[in-house]
Formats: sequence, C-alpha cells, structure tokens
Amino acid sequence: MEKLRKHIEEIIPITDEEFESIKPFFTIRRVLKNQYLIQQGDDTKYEYIIMSGIFRVFYLDEDGKEHIVQFATENWWMSDYIAYFNQKQANLYVVCMEPGEVLCLTLEGREELSAVLHKMEHFFRIKLTKGFIALQQRIISLLSSNPQQRYKEFADLYPRLMQKIPKKYIAEYLGVSRETLSRLYSSNK
Repeated sequence: MEKLRKHIEEIIPITDEEFESIKPFFTIRRVLKNQYLIQQGDDTKYEYIIMSGIFRVFYLDEDGKEHIVQFATENWWMSDYIAYFNQKQANLYVVCMEPGEVLCLTLEGREELSAVLHKMEHFFRIKLTKGFIALQQRIISLLSSNPQQRYKEFADLYPRLMQKIPKKYIAEYLGVSRETLSRLYSSNK
C-alpha cells in the first residue's frame, strides 16, 4: 500500500491519518500472465491502479480482430470506463501480459472516498484529466501521423514497454503490420 500512498502524494499531500482512511477503499488483487480482469459482457465493477505488471486493454470487432486501446503499466489506471462510470457491461477486454498486482476500486467506493476526503476528489479529477489528454493525443496521432512517426513517438514515450511487449502487440497498437514494424524497428536502431 505504500506504492499507493506515494502515487497519491505525487498529486496531493496526505497525512498518515488520511491515508489510513483511504486504504480500506482499495482491495489488492494478484494477476497471472494471460489472466483477464475484464471481458466483454462482464459487469464492470472496478477501475484498477497497477502496482506491477503490464496490461493490454483492447476491443474485439465483429470479425474477432483485436484493436488495442492502450497498454498500462505501473501507476497507470485502467478499466472499461464507459462501462465503469455508467455501471454497464464491458465492451473492452483487459488482460495481464506479465504477472502483476493491481488495486481495485469500485465506483461506489470512489464516490464515497471523494465525499469524505475532498482531496481525493481533486486527485481523481487530475488523474482522469491526464488520462483523457493521453487518449486524445493517441487518437490525433493515429489520425495524423504516418507509421514511422507513430513508432518513434511510442518508442520515445515508452522505451521500457518497447522492450517488454511482444512486437505483435506493438504493431497492433500502432496500426501497422508485423512486417512494417520490423522494418521500422530495423531503421531506428
């Protein structure tokens, strides 16, 4: 739980007493490689903060083709947010790509925590805003950049992920074929 405290304190200062009141809202879950946290059709009860591991958030289209929405790693938050905030069934999948640990937070818990500790409402707003900005930047990049630019952007932003995520998934994330990714990788060495 100390990782959680450090993560919160990157945005807001909290006292020992405040942290003790925050901890009960989160539950720890260990996740195995290839284990799903969310599958399409599930009730989306939680949003997750990653303590360790790498996760892939994706959508499957009607033809069974995977479209990667995001990768997530330590200190990132993830869920199927449309389903989570609307308390609906999931349209996305969240799968663990390497063994990890997450903290789970229900929407009810998030709302109660925000009500009893106003600082946390500020914290959640900042996290949500940063997530929205990142998603918007990703969409703009997909719409306006060529594969080489998208590759360089991803490699510059996430060098650790470039080393840990199978190239197949990086290619899917960037919207290129595996062969194109190999060419991009070779030309950027």
